[in-house]
Amino acid sequence: MMITDQRAPTTDRAIVIGGGQSGLAAACALRTHGFQPVLLEAGPEPVGSWPMYYDSLVLFSPAHLNALPGLPFPGAPDHYPTRDQVIDYLRGYAQNLDCEIHTGRRATSVLCDREGFVVTTQTGETWHAPVVVSATGNFSTPYRPDLGLAGFTGQVLHSSEYRNPAEFAGRRVVVVGAGNSGVQIAVELAETAEKVTLVSRKPVKIADLQGMEVFWTFMKHLGHLPLGAALARSGLLVGQQVIDNVGGFRTALRNGKPAHRSLFTKATATHLHWPNGAKEEADTIILATGFRPSLEHLRPLGALDRAGNPHHRNGLSTTHPGLAYVGLLGQRALYSAALGGAGWDACHVAKTLRRRLPRKTPACCAH
Repeated sequence: MMITDQRAPTTDRAIVIGGGQSGLAAACALRTHGFQPVLLEAGPEPVGSWPMYYDSLVLFSPAHLNALPGLPFPGAPDHYPTRDQVIDYLRGYAQNLDCEIHTGRRATSVLCDREGFVVTTQTGETWHAPVVVSATGNFSTPYRPDLGLAGFTGQVLHSSEYRNPAEFAGRRVVVVGAGNSGVQIAVELAETAEKVTLVSRKPVKIADLQGMEVFWTFMKHLGHLPLGAALARSGLLVGQQVIDNVGGFRTALRNGKPAHRSLFTKATATHLHWPNGAKEEADTIILATGFRPSLEHLRPLGALDRAGNPHHRNGLSTTHPGLAYVGLLGQRALYSAALGGAGWDACHVAKTLRRRLPRKTPACCAH
């Protein structure tokens, strides 16, 4: 194993963990505020988890709301970008960033020493800096709720493992979860699979697109406001309603392609069961049940609660000065965890860190 000690040449170095949308936005903002960012990305290139999303993914907000600082998203401002368009955009953004980018560096732990933070990667390298911004997203930590599937003998996948409908031809598929991804996957599968049923605890809520146009205008001008945490607690975030950006979701559900049912309460080897005695045979269950923050590298630092959530306020750690986050759901801005919100949160974090840590003043990393 290669062991390298990357000590900071100045007290202005900042380590950014994660090279997706949030990490790129953080690096740009840190550079703007006088830091020397070093970005560590686990994957082969700084585009985050986007290449691992399903093939047909389309963003749930228009292009003009999905630009990172300093680079407009290409194409018509009102179009909804595809997965591959986002990958190309992030690739170009990274190429124009004035900072060090190191790929194939998955952070495994963050600790403190007298000089600040010590970040260790799976390669054995250690990186030292007074500032660390964790921008690792959540794709690598899929949430798999306990739905009593231990006795089910069919295939159980998370939506993070779904790519396209071809492999499900002729199969009976149940998709769990009525958010944007769950509905989009279920509608797509209904054209190929023998039968598709979408199940959820609550009814599917499809947002009215005319009303969404008003909301997008509001977001464009006021999305930077620090209301994200309050909206996340209230359940009013955009992600909690389905945006019919590709068209036809409402019609497909009305026509039973896919069918929709409440969440099952029991699973046997080949069937799912409901309290009223109904049952349905299934070959595959796809869990479109969301994700949790990917922050285990901060566990040794003591910056997380028992559930793995960070102690923070508006993205700034409340346990360790010099530690910050970008890309958390409901972090600060109205659109924090999405592509378009990363820039707002990154700017706030970098500006606050600069104010807290004047140039040439080491950061104290104590609890």
